[in-house]
Amino acid sequence: MSRPGMVLEVDERTPPLLVHAGESVHLQQFPLGTRVVYPPDSLPGVGDVDAAIHTALESPHDSPPLRELLWPGMRLTIAFDDISVPLPPMRPPDVRQRVIEAVLEQAAAIGVDDVELISAIALHRRMTPEEMKAVVGERVFTVETTVNNDPFPEQLGFLNKREWGHKSVPVGLASYRSLQPHHNVGVVRHSAFNDPPQSAMHHSYQRMGAVVADHVRVFTVETTVNNDPFPEQLGFLNKREWEWGVGDQARYLALRRANALAPTAVRHKVWQATRAPYQITGVNAGATDPVHERTLATLYRQQLTEVDGQSDVLIFGLPYLCPYNVDSIMNPILVMCLGLGYFFNMYRNRPLVRQGGALIMFHPVPWEFHQVHHPSYVDFFEEVLAETTDPAQIESKFEAQYATDPWYVHLYRNSHAYHGVHPFYMWYWGAKALSHLSEVIVVGGDRRSCARMGFRSASTFNDALEMAADSVGHSPSLTYLHNPPLSMGEVR
Repeated sequence: MSRPGMVLEVDERTPPLLVHAGESVHLQQFPLGTRVVYPPDSLPGVGDVDAAIHTALESPHDSPPLRELLWPGMRLTIAFDDISVPLPPMRPPDVRQRVIEAVLEQAAAIGVDDVELISAIALHRRMTPEEMKAVVGERVFTVETTVNNDPFPEQLGFLNKREWGHKSVPVGLASYRSLQPHHNVGVVRHSAFNDPPQSAMHHSYQRMGAVVADHVRVFTVETTVNNDPFPEQLGFLNKREWEWGVGDQARYLALRRANALAPTAVRHKVWQATRAPYQITGVNAGATDPVHERTLATLYRQQLTEVDGQSDVLIFGLPYLCPYNVDSIMNPILVMCLGLGYFFNMYRNRPLVRQGGALIMFHPVPWEFHQVHHPSYVDFFEEVLAETTDPAQIESKFEAQYATDPWYVHLYRNSHAYHGVHPFYMWYWGAKALSHLSEVIVVGGDRRSCARMGFRSASTFNDALEMAADSVGHSPSLTYLHNPPLSMGEVR
């Protein structure tokens, strides 16, 4: 039985606490009375993953077994997630490979030979052959037709999908025109990303998913992983600080020294090469809704911690990785998206910080971009944000131009670039937080980068608290969301 999550109140005995800041970590002393939200301990794995996959395919939820939905001569399309999840990428064999191989074995036994695999990238960048091979495995990559989605495939006889409920098809296999109804500022401002009943975006996914289900047989497979994102040599990053042993302390000091001495390119390469020793905690298959209900229940058991009320200031450190910079660079727009779009929304019921409160996050926010992966991000940052940071104004004045720009479309389809409109969606992802907060302060952030986005930069955490006093006073209540491993607040 895993330990539940906990909320620690900092007192005189509390040691300095670990904070992520891009490709570095450090220990930070927090003021007395600060609430620290820790996730539950990692859930145990299912043991025999292949057996769990077989059971899910044979005993699905609200659906006949997979083999009863296959017949000789049919057309089978298997859609799967791209490299944006899980984070960090998992050690081989990837669970997508194991699910796909199990489906292909059943299809071959029945005589299905018209099979296509599609990476459901939506407007993400196309995966490279090496990245595709890491996801689906050498055997599948070599034998089967594996492509990146562009655009929505027509006349599918069948879909097997593992991703996130009804988001899988209306988003993962969609074009820009199909994404517009829910990837916009108005919908995002009325959405709680981790609380579907309170999310206008999820309601839109549900409606669109129902339309798809009326025309295409969708058999969903979803898997969950536990909360062990870091390998053994970085295992102290998975622990609560007062449980560190002498070896953990030594590894922390070694990491700090290696980070300080390594050239930037070497440090970046080492962090990006991290592969997580995840355990698979669940495999569910069948109709989309009952499958996703079980997926969410497992995720909540792994990540949810009860928190009593909101605070004046929310604090978190941002790590080196988000869904959109795998094998790439965390540019300033992605820092904003990770902080205000993802970490701010790690709650159910209501945000961890009150309306009009302040956000303090740790990240260096370098003015740096990957020219191949994020070409439209460069122009968005240097041209659009130079004129306005207001999401609604950005949407109305600039989105259509970037979404239809022929050069961006060419790079998206033929290179490995995110779609031209993608930086807009990343900015919209933070729209709810921007309307909720009075202040965003980045400790250690590049001043020019932060100013371009409308944020303030502080040299130290104490400086950030002084700056926040303008909006929350000199004795605010503080909550530190201790991520990663991922934690989510059930805010009462």
